[in-house]
Amino acid sequence: MSNSIEKVALHTLGCKLNFSETSTIGRDFINQGFSIVKGYENADIHIINTCSVTNKADKKAKKIIKKIVQTSDNPFITVLGCYAQLKPHEVYNIKGVNLVIGDKEKLNVVNHVLENYITRTKKLVHSSILQSKKFQSSFSFNDRVRSYLKIQDGCDYPCTYCTIPMARGASRSDTIQNIFKNIKILEKNNISEIVLTGVNIGDFGRRSSTENFFNLIKLIELNTSISRFRISSIEPNLLSTEIIQLVKNSKKFLPHFHIPMQSGSDKILSLMKRKYNTSIYENKINNIKNTVSDVCIGADVIVGFPGETENDFLDTYNFIKQLEINYLHVFSYSNRDNAHASFSDKQIPKEIRLKRSRILQNLSNEMRRNFYKKNLGKIKKVLFESTYEDNYIVGFTDNYIRVYCKGDVKMINKIYNVELLFLSEDIVYGKLI
Repeated sequence: MSNSIEKVALHTLGCKLNFSETSTIGRDFINQGFSIVKGYENADIHIINTCSVTNKADKKAKKIIKKIVQTSDNPFITVLGCYAQLKPHEVYNIKGVNLVIGDKEKLNVVNHVLENYITRTKKLVHSSILQSKKFQSSFSFNDRVRSYLKIQDGCDYPCTYCTIPMARGASRSDTIQNIFKNIKILEKNNISEIVLTGVNIGDFGRRSSTENFFNLIKLIELNTSISRFRISSIEPNLLSTEIIQLVKNSKKFLPHFHIPMQSGSDKILSLMKRKYNTSIYENKINNIKNTVSDVCIGADVIVGFPGETENDFLDTYNFIKQLEINYLHVFSYSNRDNAHASFSDKQIPKEIRLKRSRILQNLSNEMRRNFYKKNLGKIKKVLFESTYEDNYIVGFTDNYIRVYCKGDVKMINKIYNVELLFLSEDIVYGKLI
């Protein structure tokens, strides 16, 4: 089969981990002679890497498939990712889908496409998630200025709202040796920032007698030339004091943490089967704020979990308001098939969930603005990553503030000292120093 004219479009939904895997899949197609294109109309083959963390994520995947069918001429549509693993037959029966690939084989997608593209065979490649035992390495580059480097996959936690263990399997990790091999590749491709990512990265090395997350970041600090590393979402019970101290003293790891909270009510945290309570969470936040200068802290929160009363929600609101965190990712609870909480008879009406979500989103906006204001007048190192209208360039400070400056495309993927000048409609403007 000659693939030189075959065009592949990649569509990614969900988390940084999915972006990491999609980028790796894209390189596999390029190595087989395909070309990668953007959009819907120009591609012969569409690869959709799905998320399934909420019902909304499933609907987004269906919407993309529908749009491809409507705008493309006889496209070959392949669906993989969490939605494909959790509901393979549902995905298989969506109009226009040619190939559905479960978790175990998703990073082997190019071979499955090669086997089925010419004949247009409709095929389901799926196995029990118990078969997903091997760690499959992936990382992104050329997609963005920063790279998402997958170091861990799967999760062993029993959270009652979550189906990720059913979608991605048990916790498993890359080796430190292979991670450094991938970092060397990224160094050669002039990546300026790496985000260490996974489902539960604090669990890195859990099944190893010699490797753990702290040892990994300590070795990265000492043995890489890339100047910026971020730690993606990390569970509060796995974020140790030694990790916080390393970030404080680091020349590479940036002062930015994202720490899932999920609820500010101990009753709800217990129902969720989270591995901490509000006291542990608050102490962790205070430790970080008292240790790391100018640190930015984000958190995930779920509203409307079954059994969450108005008082429980107010506990969460008040808990967040008195914490020194800087932004929220707010999720309305969504029933997932086979998740323990979906069987509860104390489901919260949708309109109440949406109302609570809006309240916390407004609080998040307020906290983010206050954080921005505290940083005005300071000089920060900004990695620029895109252009904006009227000759502006956009990038992020080390502590995760998006900054707009006068500049041009030549500044992309370079780090500059920038003074943060003023805030206008939630946008921070700065000037080069």
